[in-house]
Amino acid sequence: MSEQLPGPGAAAPGGRRRYRLPLAVGAAVAAAAATVGVVSATSPSPRPMAVAKNFSLPELGHPGSTISLASLAGRPVIINFFASWCGPCRQETPLLARFAAGQHGRVTVIGVDSNDKAAAAAQFLRAAGVRYPVGSDPFPATTTTSYGVYALPQTFVLTGAHRIAARIVGAATLRQLDAGIAAAAGNGRLTAAGRHSVSYPGRAPAVIRIEANK
Repeated sequence: MSEQLPGPGAAAPGGRRRYRLPLAVGAAVAAAAATVGVVSATSPSPRPMAVAKNFSLPELGHPGSTISLASLAGRPVIINFFASWCGPCRQETPLLARFAAGQHGRVTVIGVDSNDKAAAAAQFLRAAGVRYPVGSDPFPATTTTSYGVYALPQTFVLTGAHRIAARIVGAATLRQLDAGIAAAAGNGRLTAAGRHSVSYPGRAPAVIRIEANK
């Protein structure tokens, strides 16, 4: 499951209503999302992986510090878009914190807190045990929407060259994260947990879209 980003005039985060982006922003996001490749077992010739958009955001809880994707050049990265008001994020974030701690530097995990209040986000991250860096992307969540993200949570797995190897929609599982890392590593055979199972002898797919369990 995922929860839509609030737009202007929406109920305050934490309410029960589902939030929608403004129409104009939603249309732009839909167009951006259409450019993200989704491959299945029937794809004959995968396209090159798309390059992840660079961004620089204030680091949550560290005034004066920023998080820049460019500063992590050459390192595989997992980008997690979330918010404290997002229901599925409460399930996912503690799992991602444990996953990141177990990587011991092999993969860098960064969070992007989308359309949220800093105090609520900081409290949420402490409770979840998050120790990886988190950038703040307040309304209108420009970085979030530039990735075609209009519902939370979503996770992108990048290669060392910062090309998008996998996109997980909804609360990620350990199995899905492992599948994304396998895609980023360009393994000859990859089975992704979720709706798409793919196998490419000798070549990695352009993008694997992994839908979290409903």
